[in-house]
Amino acid sequence: MRIPRIYTKALDQALDNLWLDADTSHYLGRVLRMKPEQQLYLFDGQGYEVLARIIQFEGKQKTQVEVLEIIDNNTESPVRIHLGQSISKGDRMEFTIQKSVELGVAEITPLWADRCEVKLKGERLQKKVEHWQSIAVSACEQSGRSVVPRINMPSTVNEWVTSCSEKTKITLHHRATTSLKSIEAPDSAALLIGPEGGLTEQEIETSEAAGFESIAMGPRVLRTETASLAALSLMQYEWGDF
Repeated sequence: MRIPRIYTKALDQALDNLWLDADTSHYLGRVLRMKPEQQLYLFDGQGYEVLARIIQFEGKQKTQVEVLEIIDNNTESPVRIHLGQSISKGDRMEFTIQKSVELGVAEITPLWADRCEVKLKGERLQKKVEHWQSIAVSACEQSGRSVVPRINMPSTVNEWVTSCSEKTKITLHHRATTSLKSIEAPDSAALLIGPEGGLTEQEIETSEAAGFESIAMGPRVLRTETASLAALSLMQYEWGDF
């Protein structure tokens, strides 16, 4: 049986015995049907991971575990990629976040673009961002990452491009002539992905003024969720750990 990997905020590097919270305990006992003496991996989202065994379940609210081994989990990409992803409709945004985390992105900022058709604000927006963050956690559990990428509160395209501090800044355009191979491998990069319908001329001009360079990925126009995953894959191949 494959040993499950679980994200938890309860990890304390100074303790060998831990009590897990109610949500984690419910998942272990009721969903995974785990029993005392079974083993699991626990990680805190900041890079600390351990192999542990279940000592006991205390009702439905607590689970006591014993740390058996500290795991050296080196699964982070050598290039820190910050994805600025224009918000898409339906489950496309969820799909993009999940797969981007699997591909090694370090941070994601959802973007309001001029041609963005999604309208969210207030409590609905807050809950949506929390949901996106939970998707990132689940993707880390599945893909073996110990560091959970942060999902920021949404920003406008213009605000985001002018605030990026990454060494290399790129966006995609099917009419661009520069290829990713011509750019020296950086230790950090920002990737701007437009919405369905693309970025407006004003948004492109603002991004270029902020230091973003348009990169070609073939002559075809890609959907927004395809563009981000194709670009991330190429960045990891050229600069990262693919």
